[in-house]
Amino acid sequence: MSHPTDQNSGAGEHPRPDIPYEQARNELLEVVRRLEAGGTTLEESLALWERGEELARVCEQWLEGARARLAAATGGQAGARSATDD
Repeated sequence: MSHPTDQNSGAGEHPRPDIPYEQARNELLEVVRRLEAGGTTLEESLALWERGEELARVCEQWLEGARARLAAATGGQAGARSATDD
């Protein structure tokens, strides 16, 4: 099974994860719900936690790619504005 970060990409490009952002986000929400509900064994909880970490990385990759595309489309101005908006 390939991992999203295993994909080759050119300099400055963000690799695209194997699953869509929305699918990763929804699955991550389900993992969190199951962990919060409890009732799982330690082994199941650890497996859920590991999957949640993987899904969080996938979501972050999508968001980083979106930020890069937005910055490229706006000539880098989008990142500068968001840094000063705080």
